[in-house]
Amino acid sequence: MADNASPTAPASPIAEPMQDMPVAVPVVGQVVLDCPDARGLAEFYRQLLAWPYREGDAPPPAGEPDPNGSDWLVLRNPRGGVGIAFQQVADLPAPTWPDGPRPQMLHLDLMTGSTTELAALRERVKDLGGAVLYDRFDDAQEPLYVFGDPAGHPFCIFVAPPESLEL
Repeated sequence: MADNASPTAPASPIAEPMQDMPVAVPVVGQVVLDCPDARGLAEFYRQLLAWPYREGDAPPPAGEPDPNGSDWLVLRNPRGGVGIAFQQVADLPAPTWPDGPRPQMLHLDLMTGSTTELAALRERVKDLGGAVLYDRFDDAQEPLYVFGDPAGHPFCIFVAPPESLEL
């Protein structure tokens, strides 16, 4: 495939120009999680984060076919920035973090503003079908939990300084 675009052509409105770079640098649009149940995992994160689906990705009415739900779904960050997508795959062994033969390949870091919120989020994650993998709630420097989502992907929720929560 031939690309006739010049390396110094004007950047698209999506790309971010970088100082001392002859070409635009792409931006991250979303993180994609492979999973055996795209709709189920998207619903877990939609309820946990209160993020909306991309237009056209919301669940159909009960009893209707859900072709997107067995393929590819996207949640949009209502504050802007990076979203999360869910790609259904036929067979995906869950990571065995922190030990075992299948390490995590990436994880999400989610932040909250207080240990009170962190404790409430622990219960919410469990109610949504997640599991506590590691408990560091009592750490004075950085209280956190490592959870496993319903597909087994590890993710963290930790208490961050208020300025870290500003976007």
